[in-house]
Amino acid sequence: QVTLVESGGGLVQPGGSLRLSCAASGFTLDYYAIGWFRQAPGKEREAVSCISNTDGSTYYADSVKGRFTISRGNAENTAYLQMNSLKPEDTAVYYCATAMNFGLWILNRINSWGQGTQVTVSS
Repeated sequence: QVTLVESGGGLVQPGGSLRLSCAASGFTLDYYAIGWFRQAPGKEREAVSCISNTDGSTYYADSVKGRFTISRGNAENTAYLQMNSLKPEDTAVYYCATAMNFGLWILNRINSWGQGTQVTVSS
């Protein structure tokens, strides 16, 4: 069974940090582009970041550039999203998602979704 399981969300104060994890099972994450979307209440889902399965290329939404870093832990079959300098507007449910390649991920041609993890940035 192919699954993605996110963890690491929670409540953090503005300016704080969180690291989200996305653990894959039933398939080898190396073979797929992996990234994160988020959705805040009343807003459309937004692509946040992605990392390629071929050349390590990355994508970051303008709103998170310089604050978020995506990486792979290949030995753990896991991807990570390090989120620093968090802002209240980063509050959302964060979903990890895979695609066959980077281009398809950018086009939202997703083949697997995680269940989501809540990130709340508030004082």
